[in-house]
Amino acid sequence: MSVPYRFNPTATAAGLHADYDALEAGAETGVTVSVAGRLMLRREQGKLAFGVLDDATARVQLFAGAGWTKDFPDFTKLSLGDWIGVTGEVVKTRTAELSVKVTEWVLLAETKRQFPDKWHGINDPDLRYRQRYVDTWVTEDARSTLLARSHALSAIRRYLEDRGFIEVETPVLHGIAGGGTAKKFTTHFNSLDTDFDLRIASELYLKRLVVGGFTKVFEISRVFRNEGLSPRHNPEFTMLELQEAYADYLDMMELFENLVAHVAMEVCGTTKLTYGERDLDLTPPWRRATMDELVEEATGVRVDINSPIEQLRALALEHGVRTDESWGPGKLLVEIYEKTCETDLWGPVFVMDHPKETSPLARDHRERRGYTERFEPIIAGRELGNAFTELVDPVEQRATFEAQAQAKTLGDDEAMQVDEDYIRALEYGLPPNGGLGIGIDRLIMLLTDSQHIRDVLAFPALRPEVFD
Repeated sequence: MSVPYRFNPTATAAGLHADYDALEAGAETGVTVSVAGRLMLRREQGKLAFGVLDDATARVQLFAGAGWTKDFPDFTKLSLGDWIGVTGEVVKTRTAELSVKVTEWVLLAETKRQFPDKWHGINDPDLRYRQRYVDTWVTEDARSTLLARSHALSAIRRYLEDRGFIEVETPVLHGIAGGGTAKKFTTHFNSLDTDFDLRIASELYLKRLVVGGFTKVFEISRVFRNEGLSPRHNPEFTMLELQEAYADYLDMMELFENLVAHVAMEVCGTTKLTYGERDLDLTPPWRRATMDELVEEATGVRVDINSPIEQLRALALEHGVRTDESWGPGKLLVEIYEKTCETDLWGPVFVMDHPKETSPLARDHRERRGYTERFEPIIAGRELGNAFTELVDPVEQRATFEAQAQAKTLGDDEAMQVDEDYIRALEYGLPPNGGLGIGIDRLIMLLTDSQHIRDVLAFPALRPEVFD
């Protein structure tokens, strides 16, 4: 059978249900439509045949018969998964099934491989993620999750644009991968005979744009971190990052919680969700708590960065935290917090006031010496993002970069390098500024009750497949 170059659908399955589901059993409409999609089920009853067409909006029954369907014998030989286009009248069968009474049909693409039965789907998780082009047809949750992701991204863009933010694009290839602490991917630029890093964050470029006069900017970008795979980590993932001039981390908290609540309403219709069979309420305002307070709640011991370092090391040892002699009190406090608190915080909660030692891009706290105006939102035991009042002083920024560079020489392969161009940009003047980042994949996991990051990615990272 010759495959046509194009087909012109005049209706969708979802549209047919919206317009004609109220028809009574046995009703005829006299309306002829053309629809196209995959044949997902087929059965024959003598000179009649029934199929289920899925066009990615919904499913509708096909009603074919030897007396009115062109090439009826060939229609009964179609395989599950074949793409077809059909034309016929919209009717309700005597069993009250909305149907297209097929008068003409055409094969649009033949499946050369056996398509999984709709009732069984794909049971092998590895096969599901490798063959998403099959999984999204036979696993309804897989397709609905990806549709929810698209809806969420649209909602984020509209929310920010309505508040005066502009969307920008920044480089993926960085001479120096900055804006975060992470292991990086490196590639070689042949024409320049120079190595470049894939970005680990877009933050420093967004702040360059603020220096350049763009006072509210955001980017939804793919970022790359050369780290392990886990239910919460994929080496290539999506981040929303934004910068707002004249704002601080308190403004970022308000923006963060209201943005997430808005997206939840747009995608789920409510801010009161269920995640992993536990209730999760995203309604603002969220709890605000300092890292010190949370450690005390978890351990019963009041410590902070001014506590004797021997006390911090003893508390770390008591809770099974591996320590290093090079760590100062700030690093020890963070490690104790992560071990004793983070995974138990259902939240949502803003964990505020991180130590300066572990926050090289955040501005000093205006009231607490040795701390910064930084927070991480924790929801369902996982970090959803990071935000702070931005460090704007070029002299201080150089000092923190140099401290990071020193840590790198001592073996910390996640530490930052000195970015001379970024310091030069700061020397032109960066106004008071607030910035935040949100892990889009983790947000979608929450909104869709997905327990593994692979479920919210169309094509997650997998070990390369070996073909015979």
